[in-house]
Amino acid sequence: MSTSEEREQPTHRVGPVPEGEPSARPYHHPAAGWGAAKSVGRVLAREKQWVDGPRAILRMNHENRGFDCPGCAWPDDTKGLHLDICENGIKHVTWEMTRKRVGREFFAAHTVTELSSWSDFALEDQGRLTEPMVYDPDTDHYVPISWKDAFALFGRVVRELDSPDRAAYYTSGRLGNEATFLYQLMARELGTNNLPDCSNMCHEASGRALTASLGTGKGTVDLKDWEATDALFVMGVNAASNAPRMLTALAAAYDRGAQIVHINPMVEAAATRTIVPHDFTDMALLKATRTGTLNLQVRIGGDMALLRGMAKAVLEQARTDPKALDQEFIDRHTTGFAAYRAVCEATPWEEIERQSGIARADILKAARIYGDADRSIVSWCLGISQHEHGVDTVREIVNLLLLRGNLGREGAGPSPVRGHSNVQGNRTCGVDHRPGGAFLDRLAEVCGIEPPREHGLDTVGTVEAMHRGEVQVFVGMGGNFAMAAPDTPYTWAALRNCALTVQVSTKLNRSHLVHGKQALILPCLGRTEKDQQRGGVQSTSVEDSMSMVHLSVGMKRPASPHLLSEPAVIAGLARAALPDSATPWEWYVEDYDRIRDTMAQVLDGFEDFNRRVRLPLGFRIKQPARELVFRTPSGKAEFSTAPLPDVVPAPGTLALGTLRSHDQWNTTLYSDNDRYRGIRNLRTLVFMNHDDMRDRGIAQFDPVDITATAKDGTTRALRGYLAVPYGLPRGCAAGYMPEMNVLVALCDYSVQSDQPLMKHLKVTIAPAG
Repeated sequence: MSTSEEREQPTHRVGPVPEGEPSARPYHHPAAGWGAAKSVGRVLAREKQWVDGPRAILRMNHENRGFDCPGCAWPDDTKGLHLDICENGIKHVTWEMTRKRVGREFFAAHTVTELSSWSDFALEDQGRLTEPMVYDPDTDHYVPISWKDAFALFGRVVRELDSPDRAAYYTSGRLGNEATFLYQLMARELGTNNLPDCSNMCHEASGRALTASLGTGKGTVDLKDWEATDALFVMGVNAASNAPRMLTALAAAYDRGAQIVHINPMVEAAATRTIVPHDFTDMALLKATRTGTLNLQVRIGGDMALLRGMAKAVLEQARTDPKALDQEFIDRHTTGFAAYRAVCEATPWEEIERQSGIARADILKAARIYGDADRSIVSWCLGISQHEHGVDTVREIVNLLLLRGNLGREGAGPSPVRGHSNVQGNRTCGVDHRPGGAFLDRLAEVCGIEPPREHGLDTVGTVEAMHRGEVQVFVGMGGNFAMAAPDTPYTWAALRNCALTVQVSTKLNRSHLVHGKQALILPCLGRTEKDQQRGGVQSTSVEDSMSMVHLSVGMKRPASPHLLSEPAVIAGLARAALPDSATPWEWYVEDYDRIRDTMAQVLDGFEDFNRRVRLPLGFRIKQPARELVFRTPSGKAEFSTAPLPDVVPAPGTLALGTLRSHDQWNTTLYSDNDRYRGIRNLRTLVFMNHDDMRDRGIAQFDPVDITATAKDGTTRALRGYLAVPYGLPRGCAAGYMPEMNVLVALCDYSVQSDQPLMKHLKVTIAPAG
């Protein structure tokens, strides 16, 4: 490809047709509160869910036969709160519980070519899928197919592959633990570790960094620690939209006097104040609570420099104040401290200020808060991980925590904020393209298979392999891969190059239209629906962002009698592809307790699974690092000494990060509005610093062209987007995914984590023309 070639942008709309002219006004109200309540009311009205909607609200996230919210992975309240819900969770649930249906009549009336011109909002807004469908290339329609024949088609194609590595098995974060375990068992019994997942695009860097530093791929804190900490540092998180129930924890922390530092290029609504909707007194009195005590608007990619500056300040203080460091903890439980101290001392303050975009005086304010706190938590999300140096930045978080012994005690430690509701459970239960040897040994012993030992393909590797024709079968277990993956046209071409694509879904989405030469749509139960099997109504388990595992039981009659549960779909696929398998697939599906009994023998931390998961609020998977047991080569927590990356944009260029709007969950859009950023009726926009706009002769709502230059020199462009001034640091810009995924070249991934660089694109922005 020549360096001047541009990738086309999709011609379809992503969001709905706007209800009026675009507008942008600063949002000055508290997060959540009556704004969220009004939004929920509109959602319930639109979906006509006046009975089931409130019933769902009273059952969501309850430990007593409630169902887990299919949205974010924020933990359920430790006190069993009866309204542990949020605006976006209710949107997600009612979107799933819609009365609208997509059956054979719909597909008979619309060709795939026609549907491809519809917006992504319009596709999902048609309602729930009701029966299996297969693509008919002669008519360009999806047509009905029986479950038996659908499974047989999959089994035949897979068995005809010349290598099991010609197939890839993707999962989004919505899959329950039991289905996840069966899914990876099927893939490995078939002979491949090609198990890409959404973690490859979001928190892969966090897992690798924490494993290297602490010997665990997860955070060590739980919600009780959030309730006990003295200082919270929240980095790269838009909590009001991405983890709204965090607002309750932030407000409670402020009320008890904790310091809360938000570090983000944008000052988001969650970093200011909130009215917690289930606090009826505050709602009635319009009483807002602050959710932060300091905001630092770091340069995109400059978080590591800021952290290095805080560590440098702590080390400088330690020259005269012996209490600045926890030297006993460092000596007993860590290695590499001397080298790290030397790196900090050798990093000039001028370089820290330049790379972070934060003045030394403000860095010292954050360091003082950290130094004065007896117990500190650092929490982060994709604003930290989706960078070239994401692994180094998360390791720098751990470095800072280790200096003051903020590990292995109440109220302290690292706390990554996972996104989708069971994305962490997917990885825990075996969806991992780089499985460990000990896990494979137990899987082989307990399940009687010979799992492959070679590493498989992650998300980027899968797209590349499909594009080359090396992967011929793609199975998507939930999600919307065609829109979630980077380099949209390239990903679409890769999917269309497959012999067979299989999408297991609840609703129609773009991935059903960007398909292989043969294609199946297999509709499954949603999280809110009753899962009736031979052994009775079944429950599934999920793992939240803080390693708590609990049961979820659907409450609603399924949208169609022809839907299968996710475990049943996987068992059907597995039996068809492995007709002689000794694995009791059908027996597992009759009673999910049987799956959990097997999981208890294979997975660390799941011992006595069936009893413990039925305890109030479930159980927490053991975290050795929390007990100061470090499964690292040294047996200790390991300091890292990575140099600071150069993240200052070259003259004339900007650093652009992709993000979600408030009225959006992953690739699902509810409207073209973004309430907390003051945007109405607009998604094709780019947020820019006021001075950067003035320098380029750009005014509000002027159309602009955005050109991204990839590592290989190729360019990708979006044309005619509207510029919106916003309080961003100089040299920084932002815009919405999935529209801007077009700009993310597949080759633009981190060499540390293999994650696409969705938060750090090198772009130029100029007046359209």
